[in-house]
Amino acid sequence: MSASNRILEARDLSAGYADAMIVRDIRLNVDKGEFVGIIGPNGAGKSTLIRAISRIIRPRRGTVLYQGRDLWKTPANDVARSLAVVGQDTLIVFEYSVRDIVFMGRIPHIKKFRKESAKDFDVIEKCLALTNTEGIADRFINELSAGERQRVIIAKALAQEPALLILDEPTSHLDISHQIEIFDLLKGLSAHEGLTVLAVLHDLNLASEYCDRLILMSEGTVFADGTPKDVLDYKTIERVYKTVVLVEENPISKKPYVFLVPKERRKKEV
Repeated sequence: MSASNRILEARDLSAGYADAMIVRDIRLNVDKGEFVGIIGPNGAGKSTLIRAISRIIRPRRGTVLYQGRDLWKTPANDVARSLAVVGQDTLIVFEYSVRDIVFMGRIPHIKKFRKESAKDFDVIEKCLALTNTEGIADRFINELSAGERQRVIIAKALAQEPALLILDEPTSHLDISHQIEIFDLLKGLSAHEGLTVLAVLHDLNLASEYCDRLILMSEGTVFADGTPKDVLDYKTIERVYKTVVLVEENPISKKPYVFLVPKERRKKEV
C-alpha cells in the first residue's frame, strides 16, 4: 500500500528497561484496515515492542510515527482519541458497572467542564452492542467471567473511537470458545468497520487464521514479516522456536496450520 495509507510506522526503534535493551532496530509498518499479528517465542520482545509503539515506555532510539506524526511529540489526549490499547491484565477490583467501564473510554473526547453529550451515550451503546455486552451492562465488572471481562475491556477501547487498536495477548487466559468469539469480533471490526488491529499473539494457528500479515520476532528483532503463508514455514518456525513442527494447509480456510511434534513421536519416526 502507499505511504498515504500508512497508520503506524516504527523506524529503527530500540527500547528496553533499566540497563537492558530488549528490542533493537525495529522497522515495521501497519497500513489502515490491516489485521497484523506479532508472534514469537517468550522473551522475543513482543510486549516491549507493543509498549514502545503505544506510549507506555519511551524508546531509547528511533521514531514511532502514528498517522504521520511523531507519537512522542503528539499530545497524549490527541493520541488517546484515535489509538486504544488493551493490555494483558484485565482484572479490575473496584465495583464499577460494565457501562461505567465502557464510559471511561469516552474520557479523551469529553472537554473539561463539559457534560457528556448525546453522542457519547450513543457511542457507548454501540460499543456494548458490538461486543455483545449490552445484556450485562448493569452488572459489576468484578462479577464477570474472564471472557465477559475481556469483551468489556475491548468495548471500553472501542469507545475511544480508535483508528488503531493494539492488543497484547488478548485471549491468553480464555478457553477456545471465548478465543474464537474475541477474534471473530476483532476480524469483523477490521473487515467491516475499517478498524486497524495490531495484536501480540502466542497461538500460531489463531494468528494464521485471523491475521492478514504476521511479524515474527526473535531475540528482540524482526525475523520475518509477511502473510501467514510466507511466515509460517516449518523451517522458519523450527529455527525461531527451537522445536520440531509440521505445517499443513487447513482444508477449510487454506491457511497454514501448525502441528506440534512431541519428542517421543520424533524418536518413533526416526
